[in-house]
Amino acid sequence: MTYCLAIKVDDGLVFASDSRTHAGVDYASVFSKMHQFDLQGDRFMVLLAAGSLATTQAVVNLIRRDLENSGAHCSLNKAAYLFDAATYVGGISVKVQEQHSLAMQRSGFSAEATFILGGQIAGQPHEIYLIYPQGNYINASPSTPYLQIGETKYGKPILDRMAEAKTSLEDAARCALVSLDSTMRSNISVGPPVEVGIYRADTFKMGHHLNLDTSSKLYSGVQKHWSESIRAGFNSLPRFDWEVQR
Repeated sequence: MTYCLAIKVDDGLVFASDSRTHAGVDYASVFSKMHQFDLQGDRFMVLLAAGSLATTQAVVNLIRRDLENSGAHCSLNKAAYLFDAATYVGGISVKVQEQHSLAMQRSGFSAEATFILGGQIAGQPHEIYLIYPQGNYINASPSTPYLQIGETKYGKPILDRMAEAKTSLEDAARCALVSLDSTMRSNISVGPPVEVGIYRADTFKMGHHLNLDTSSKLYSGVQKHWSESIRAGFNSLPRFDWEVQR
């Protein structure tokens, strides 16, 4: 399993992902699930990947091949809109799954993969899209300005409470770290190191990219303060009428 998320705020985008990948119940390894691409100066895109590692790596490789081939019919550089890029990625994913699904099913594995594509093309707003294994997609809404893939349930409460369009990029990044930490504490299939990328709108480059282990000063500080804040908040909850005040 894995956990990736993207948050869209007025000032830009935040991307976050864990790095644990499983190839069977007794084998776990580390792979980056956050993929950046060398694009034209008028655009910026990041792809987060969850699901079959074979499928996600094949999709990323094909995207990079098309970028290097100026004669390719379609590529991230040729997409007129970000939703065109989402359609393109979804189409590649479906083709890769169709090529490998039968063989993987015989081995007891799924070829399915899910992606989050986020970025901006000059003259257009910054956006994020969740691309399903079937190739279709949705984008974030003003009331729910985030998208998740993988093991989503443990990291969702903090996003529901804190992620808003007016949230600053820095607060959104801290929110993403807490969401990842909450998931890792409750599910061993999601693990470090974690990656966080921060994109400020209209810059067309990643402003900050962090690769954090649980022992890093920033990550351990966020983890410690969040745990203490939860404990303090719990201890300050109203008491039942029958409790003796001490």
